[in-house]
Amino acid sequence: MGKGVPMPEALGQSDAFLEFQEQISKVAPIERPVLIIGERGTGKELAASRIHFLSKRWQKPLVTLNCSALTPTLIGSELFGYEKGAFTGASSRKAGRFEKASEGTLFLDEIGTIPMEVQEKILRVVEYGNFERVGSSESIHVDVRIVAATNADLFLMAQSGEFKQDLLDRLSFEVIYMPPLRNRTGDILVLSNHFAGRMAFELGWDEIPTISLPALKLLEAYPWPGNVRELKNVIERAVYKSSSGMIKEISFNPFNNPYENSLENKKNNAHTASSILNEPKADGFVDTMDQILKKPFKEALGELERYLVSKALSECRFNQKKAAEKLGLSYDQFRGIKKKYAGRI
Repeated sequence: MGKGVPMPEALGQSDAFLEFQEQISKVAPIERPVLIIGERGTGKELAASRIHFLSKRWQKPLVTLNCSALTPTLIGSELFGYEKGAFTGASSRKAGRFEKASEGTLFLDEIGTIPMEVQEKILRVVEYGNFERVGSSESIHVDVRIVAATNADLFLMAQSGEFKQDLLDRLSFEVIYMPPLRNRTGDILVLSNHFAGRMAFELGWDEIPTISLPALKLLEAYPWPGNVRELKNVIERAVYKSSSGMIKEISFNPFNNPYENSLENKKNNAHTASSILNEPKADGFVDTMDQILKKPFKEALGELERYLVSKALSECRFNQKKAAEKLGLSYDQFRGIKKKYAGRI
């Protein structure tokens, strides 16, 4: 990948996203460690790649290690390599990630999971550029820029003795916080169209499905705990399930079991009108049984029907089929009631 080539899926137009990209552009040419902090699924590896390819080291290796994927006994040999016979199974010499990244960039993902004894060795590399392979006393010199990432509170970990303070000081020349998707106003549609286009291409479709306005509103109102990675899954799932050129149905939770205990569902739907009407309500719904009893029969019945449909939709994350099952209605019956109150639910 050449210098200046944009990272895939590093897309956005929100102020938060553009400010983050500007931070990356400023720090990339500086030959110092960078610490990236962000929630899961925000694209920390993409940010590390962008830092590398905008740096003076862009023609040299970018080596990645997911520290959380290795046991404490393996991570040292992965980082520093080992000599033949250093331990059982070491049938030949192996270069570690530091050697492979020499003159380039080493990206340490989830650095907060690295054990303390390995942190000591990393600190020595950061300070002096020297280390020894496992099973060897020969000192190896490397020139490596470290970019690290985590979703943990390393500052708190250092205060409690779980992370080496000296190493944190060396790694935090610059600390960049990745904006979560819920704070990237306006980027949902940009990313959704991108993922929809990729999925349509993968499926061999001639046209890219468009996202309906109600579906977009659902996407923009969702808190996205899994961030961009979760959005990618949701959109790709919606595209392949869509039967037309427009995405209307959004499923946030693929683990909704259609065979849940029907008896439990009936129990949930067996609330009396008085208990339902005394729960906290959304704006526009009656608050008490006394208030509904003062209304004409048809109006009161309509208020209750509208509330039950709206409540079921909210509890089922706006999955209409699930909401219909929850109310003991067929899908067509549910859609008919919802259509009757269009614009009021």
